[in-house]
Amino acid sequence: MHERRIEIRWSDLDAYAHVYHPVYLSFIEAARDQWLSRVFELDGKVWDYLVARVAIDYRGALDARDGAAIARCRLLRIGRSSLTTLEDVLAPDGRVAAEAEVVLVAWDRASGRSRPLSDAERAVLERELAEGGG
Repeated sequence: MHERRIEIRWSDLDAYAHVYHPVYLSFIEAARDQWLSRVFELDGKVWDYLVARVAIDYRGALDARDGAAIARCRLLRIGRSSLTTLEDVLAPDGRVAAEAEVVLVAWDRASGRSRPLSDAERAVLERELAEGGG
């Protein structure tokens, strides 16, 4: 499981000083991007993908007093041209604020369409899955 600590900024908050609900998507994206970089050894490059689906359940609130969020990402399953991750956001004290399942589709920029995962990508992802998903 990959974990990233993200400071809560003033602009992340609503009028009640709670983290505004769309911001949770930014938090999980930040953890996912770091996870993808590590898994695929991107070293500053980009792995081309699109988010095809996000299902998010809000379990509790984060607010300004929390100071930071902990976003986590782990691999759940591998498809032909996609992978599915489980991602969550927690308060620093461990309270779960949101849980999400995200489907990522490998993307071919030239054709503007999805593409099958390469053998090399699949091998890396299978190793990641065998090691506990992230």
